[in-house]
Amino acid sequence: MPIALSCGLVLLNEDGEVLLAHATETRHWDIPKGAPDPGENDRDAALRETREETGLVLDSHALIELGRFPYRRDKELHLFATRLRRAEVALDTLTCTSMFKSYHTGRLIPEMDAYRWTTADEVPQYASQSLTRLFAQTLTLASIDARLAEAGL
Repeated sequence: MPIALSCGLVLLNEDGEVLLAHATETRHWDIPKGAPDPGENDRDAALRETREETGLVLDSHALIELGRFPYRRDKELHLFATRLRRAEVALDTLTCTSMFKSYHTGRLIPEMDAYRWTTADEVPQYASQSLTRLFAQTLTLASIDARLAEAGL
């Protein structure tokens, strides 16, 4: 079975909370991520997916590379991270321009429809089991926060 790749951004605020986006028509919240386009490098794919799923336009020089991680049996994640100041991100103005066909109506609707800052303790309440496991066992939010601080972010 081929392994798919998703490239994404872990966006932390000054309190070490992660920005999660609600996946429309599901109960899960997720980080901005998705497959790279043909010929697109992973960093650019992560930035594009973040722009499409949140409307945030970020500088590639403000990212640190976290690495490539197993996510599910059929998927790996190549993750990057940066820090955003809570005061600079108005959650109610974030907008998803990436669309998919509604499971219920067949109409095109945004992939993401809500946003929230989430503590490490709250992640299991909102995120999928795969993302919860990643942040609990492999790549903790505290370790990402420390790496961002070390990088001066």
